[in-house]
Amino acid sequence: MNQGFSHCLQIFPTPDIQKTAQFYENIGFKVVYYLESAEPHACLYRDSIEIVLTKSQHDVITPNRISHGYGYDAYFIAYEQKEIEKEIANLGIKIVRPLSTTDYNNHEFVFEDIDGRWIAVGNKLS
Repeated sequence: MNQGFSHCLQIFPTPDIQKTAQFYENIGFKVVYYLESAEPHACLYRDSIEIVLTKSQHDVITPNRISHGYGYDAYFIAYEQKEIEKEIANLGIKIVRPLSTTDYNNHEFVFEDIDGRWIAVGNKLS
């Protein structure tokens, strides 16, 4: 029997589920809509990443760096960061921090999504 945690998914409230879903679909996520459910949402899937979009009561999302002074809104662990960075940049998506090694020994880059969230893509260096 397996024990312990297995996976994690990220929940992103958004003022416009379909607009945000389209952004993520453009970077390779598969979208499954549940807009007619009691709690409308969309699920986004790419590799082992899952994001659930929910309808926010607010017109604008306040990212963690604004609310709390620093911090990403999500961290996607990946092994081919350079290729993913190139793919995202080629789509015209804003790269906030180019691929580099942090002072805490992660190899990562950061992009900004359509709602202003900062998403890090990286991995701990051995």
